[in-house]
Amino acid sequence: MYWTLELASWLEDAPWPATKEELIDYAMRSGAPLEVIENLQEIEDETEIFDSIEDLWPDYPSKDDFLFNEEEY
Repeated sequence: MYWTLELASWLEDAPWPATKEELIDYAMRSGAPLEVIENLQEIEDETEIFDSIEDLWPDYPSKDDFLFNEEEY
């Protein structure tokens, strides 16, 4: 499974929590690239319920990682 920010962003608005099959269905209906669907199909546990994209990709950066905070500098 190989995630990039662009691919993972297709699942940000998915109906969380969701199972593997629900995420695949959402990705197909939303017109996600084939790579997103292939990544989801590689998930081994069919019954696991995922609460967010971070469950699929633990290193997924949050929006705070992209926002510049002048007070920090």
